[in-house]
Amino acid sequence: MKLRLIASLSTAVVSLATAHAADKVAVRFGHFPNVTHAQGVIAHAFSRQGKGWFEQRLGPNVDVQWFTYNAGPSAMEAIFAGSLDVTYVGTGPALNAHFKSEGAEIRVISGAADGGAALVVKPNGGINSPKDFRGKKIATPQLGNTQDIACRAWLKAQGFKVTQTGGDVLVIPTANPDQLALFQSGGVDGVWTVEPWVSRLEKEANAKVFLEDRDVITTWLISSTKFLNDHRDMAKKIAEANKELTEWIKAHPAEAQSMLVNELKAETRTEVAADSVSRSLQRVNLTAEVSPGLVEKAVRDSKEAGFSKGSTDTSKLLASP
Repeated sequence: MKLRLIASLSTAVVSLATAHAADKVAVRFGHFPNVTHAQGVIAHAFSRQGKGWFEQRLGPNVDVQWFTYNAGPSAMEAIFAGSLDVTYVGTGPALNAHFKSEGAEIRVISGAADGGAALVVKPNGGINSPKDFRGKKIATPQLGNTQDIACRAWLKAQGFKVTQTGGDVLVIPTANPDQLALFQSGGVDGVWTVEPWVSRLEKEANAKVFLEDRDVITTWLISSTKFLNDHRDMAKKIAEANKELTEWIKAHPAEAQSMLVNELKAETRTEVAADSVSRSLQRVNLTAEVSPGLVEKAVRDSKEAGFSKGSTDTSKLLASP
């Protein structure tokens, strides 16, 4: 009798644990290993340390799972495939995905960062004015990502013909970690990228900043429409936690910088100097706000670069969870 009772209790405990595990909601969270995704990088670090920022604010029944991407188009593909729920991402890929799905798949639930991107060139490469880019090669993180779009739109505004495979200036999509070696070897004449890669190019390759646009949205926090509709209360908590984290980073610069350095090393398997991260943060405006005027600018750049065709209605893009 006693053995049967113990067996019954054991079965009940296992069943209860299984039920609790089944009740957990997984939130699949994305970000890139960039300083312009500082909230995502630092939140990932908190999770790695067992002090989850989002976990503590979403409750014990939520399992936050982190995924890293090199650039926005890959993250948007994951959203479309249903393998990602929420991600930090640049405006270019988010807008392209929004327009491609006719406003059905993407919702911006919070701002994250403005600025932090720049076009750098060789100090003695003969590039002193926009006209000097004719016949040159410029690297960008990925075809259709925010910096790639900004680069192509800017070049077209200077009167250059730019196509995906050539034109007056050749734009070469190159993963951020590979840009440094390509720039140093002379494979490209310039790089349009984001922090901390801008600062690394300055420090390690003696690059000089030719153009920096601080008045631009670099990163949003977006969710899939399905996740927002199915978990609106949770999406609201995520947006609020992102805003709180943004304020925490500003209030604790030394600790935030240390976490960025360590987490970027863990994610990229390369050393990122503390002074490069410090310099990067000076270029980035971390903010949970979304400027409608800068959204319009991002749409214009996307159209100018040829990535957004047809309707560019953004009336459903910004969501208040």
